[in-house]
Amino acid sequence: MTMLLNSAMNVTPALPSFEAITEGARRATGVMASGAPRPDPEVVVIARRRQFSAAEKRRLVNEAERCKARGELGAFLRRERIYSSMLASWRKQIGAADRAVLAPKRRGPKPDLVARQNAALSRDIVRLQKKLERAELIIDAQKKTDCCSSTIRSIGRFTSINLYDGCAVRVFRWLLQPANTRAWF
Repeated sequence: MTMLLNSAMNVTPALPSFEAITEGARRATGVMASGAPRPDPEVVVIARRRQFSAAEKRRLVNEAERCKARGELGAFLRRERIYSSMLASWRKQIGAADRAVLAPKRRGPKPDLVARQNAALSRDIVRLQKKLERAELIIDAQKKTDCCSSTIRSIGRFTSINLYDGCAVRVFRWLLQPANTRAWF
């Protein structure tokens, strides 16, 4: 039908111009019409988390405090690309730092870390030596009762001893020692 109309009007069909053809070719090759290369659409693989210094945190918190009008704080957060939770945690950090600075300083000589560790280690040595002595006494008593084929039963304060060998006297003497010279186990 278009041919019929074109022949009736004696109009020759318009051929696409050379510029239109080359424009399509430029788009396919990645060169824009302005001659500048297209930006690389590839996404950066490694994203880095932003780290704010203490000065930046203070500046952002102070600037957020100045936002009084409705919607101004939200615009500020979007502009700086931060969250309200970040502001809340930074306020806590700043408050804790201010309290630490204003806290009274301890007077006198500073505690010696090495001396404190040595004291703790010596206390541990004494505690472990007492524990070892108790364990050795228990083992000695078990050896004595085993060698005598005896049974020792403690009921309250009374101790009944059934011994069959000659070592009954030694075990009985050990049991009769004062409480401060033998270990309870």
